[in-house]
Amino acid sequence: MENSKSLVSPSAGPATPVEDENSFANILSEFEQHHGNGHDQSVQGTVVSVGPESVFVDIGRKMDGVIPVEQFRNDAGELSIRVGDLMVVSITGRDSEGFYLLSTIKVERPKDWSAFEQAFADKRTIGGTVTELVKGGLRVDVGVPAFLPASRSGARDQAEMEKLVGQAIEVKIIKLDIADEDVVVDRRVILEERSTQLKQEAFGQLQEGAVVRGTVRSLTDFGAFVELSPGVDGLLHIADMSWVRVAKPGDVVNVNDALEVKILKINRDTRRISLGLKQLIPDPWTMAGDRFHVGERVQGKVSRLTDFGAFIELAPGVDGLIHVSEMSWSKKVRKPSDLLKPGELVEAVVLGVNAPEHRISLGLKQALGDPWEEAEKKYAQGTVVEGAITSIQPFGAFVDLGNGVEGMIHIGDISREKRLNHPREMLSMGQIVKTVVLEQDRERRRIRLGMKQLEPTSVDQFIAEHTVGETVTGRIVDVSGSRVKAELGEGVFGVCRIQVPEPQAKAEAKPQSPKADLSSMSAMLTARWKQGVGVGGEAGAAPVRDQLKAGQLRSFKITSLDPAKKTVDVELLD
Repeated sequence: MENSKSLVSPSAGPATPVEDENSFANILSEFEQHHGNGHDQSVQGTVVSVGPESVFVDIGRKMDGVIPVEQFRNDAGELSIRVGDLMVVSITGRDSEGFYLLSTIKVERPKDWSAFEQAFADKRTIGGTVTELVKGGLRVDVGVPAFLPASRSGARDQAEMEKLVGQAIEVKIIKLDIADEDVVVDRRVILEERSTQLKQEAFGQLQEGAVVRGTVRSLTDFGAFVELSPGVDGLLHIADMSWVRVAKPGDVVNVNDALEVKILKINRDTRRISLGLKQLIPDPWTMAGDRFHVGERVQGKVSRLTDFGAFIELAPGVDGLIHVSEMSWSKKVRKPSDLLKPGELVEAVVLGVNAPEHRISLGLKQALGDPWEEAEKKYAQGTVVEGAITSIQPFGAFVDLGNGVEGMIHIGDISREKRLNHPREMLSMGQIVKTVVLEQDRERRRIRLGMKQLEPTSVDQFIAEHTVGETVTGRIVDVSGSRVKAELGEGVFGVCRIQVPEPQAKAEAKPQSPKADLSSMSAMLTARWKQGVGVGGEAGAAPVRDQLKAGQLRSFKITSLDPAKKTVDVELLD
């Protein structure tokens, strides 16, 4: 080896300098050859020291053996050998300082060309020693000189190829020409086979539920791939990184991080391994049922918004949901972002807790108080209110009454003057209007308002312009029993009562058979006319009711005016 003169065994002490051809190493080698203790002998040894370039092994002789340390490094550069390890090695020679050159390869070299042919036919692994670096590859002594192409050496670059010089390696013959003594070998195929075998062994040893160590190899949008052993990777999904919602894997782990993870699932058929990081710490939801109770007020930060609501972080890993329907008592919230923003601190009321399913229902409007408790008293029927138009729809307009309460003016209650096709013909957004409460429905949380009801009517004007006792003229529009209805002006009607004889009134009030009614009425009228008694009961008076007909103009005296009920009572004068 190139640097063999610098290697010193802990058990052998300082090496003797090489002065000439008859050095101590040569003398020992010659002695062993004469006594049958030469090369290719297999012995058991104990690792006594691990240096930067060589591993020293005590093989029970005066001099220790050495093996290149690179033979014990895996793909990650980690050493698989420690002081005190036992191993079976083969003695392949001596270096210039007298140390035994050892090999862990337990395959024999072919002794003749027939053995080479058999190894080639069986695709059997044979042993060899890299002797030099040549153009396009390496020269390997397998009993005869063989060529190892660089592409089949298993080395990743020129530096790794140079380190192979002097090392004992395993190869397979991929070309054999006995006539030309041309032998080409392949080391890469053996490394690949061994790597596959190691992967299978490592994969087979993994069990679901086990806690293992690994190194983050790469990150993706959905998680991180963790190398558990060379060639064996598992997926740590973003959902299994933390009980707290994670935006991207890089927020939790980085490439080359050493992690302790739990194996959640192994698919032996697809060779997929699912890993978990958060499973190594307690689930915060296990205590959520004891910590949060229905009806309690809680505070939290808006962690994210969706189309159907807002998630509120109540504790690390515990989120509650405010559904869009629980955000406002009166307004129909179309998007949660209309009221809340990510990161905003809010107060809410717990509506429901389901710890096993990781669900907590929250209410925002419940924490603000129900404005309808006050609205029932403040906006009683008949109350006149003012407010701004907040929304205009084809069926009507919404008015802001304050404190989160809205009222609705139906299109039919906007104006008396004309029939509207759309509320926009008279109303606009932001316009301040004066209305009267027509109806209140607590269950449906609706207040019906009216504008036209505040406009003066013809009855209002009539009552304002006339007084009780005043004589007016009206046209009779209906005569029904003792009730006479007369039109005193456009849209203004007065009602008066006329006297009806008691027998007749009783007859009208008491149901009788058609024959009895006709005979009784006929007899009564005949008697009345003969006696000269009118309907009013006075002798000589004409039957007043019989003289009253729809369409007649008569004089009336106002007996009552009621602005609240918008009614006018009158008395017939003639």
